Amino acid sequence: MFTQLKSDESGLTLIELTIVIVILGILAAFIAPRVMNWPQKANVSKAQTEISGLKTALEMYAIAVGDYPTTEQGLTALWRAPSPAPPNWDGPYIDSPTFEDPWGNSYVYRQPVARTGYAYELYSMGKDGKVGGTELDADITNWVEETTAAY
Repeated sequence: MFTQLKSDESGLTLIELTIVIVILGILAAFIAPRVMNWPQKANVSKAQTEISGLKTALEMYAIAVGDYPTTEQGLTALWRAPSPAPPNWDGPYIDSPTFEDPWGNSYVYRQPVARTGYAYELYSMGKDGKVGGTELDADITNWVEETTAAY
């Protein structure tokens, strides 16, 4: 009925089991932070893609109307003709009237701007919803920040 274990049969000892658990814990500590940021990095890519699409729609609007929408008209001028309707408006210039970034904040659009070389400003304030920031909280813009490097 009861079988006796032979002395040559062995299993995992408590020490061996503890070592395996510690090794798995160390691996998880290195891998988990990288995997945890993937959804946020995907949101940054999505915001960049959406800004690119809005830039294309703004260019089409400017070609048709002769100028970009004003800050007051906003991005909704790409979906619905502003009042009063500009001549030659033949929109909509976008597929859907969604003007929110992946974090649920509205994209910021300004025209005219003081930024040299750009006809308008279009940006998302990133994950934190505040101007500025670094890494995942950094603003996603239609302009390139110019930095001066010391040589």
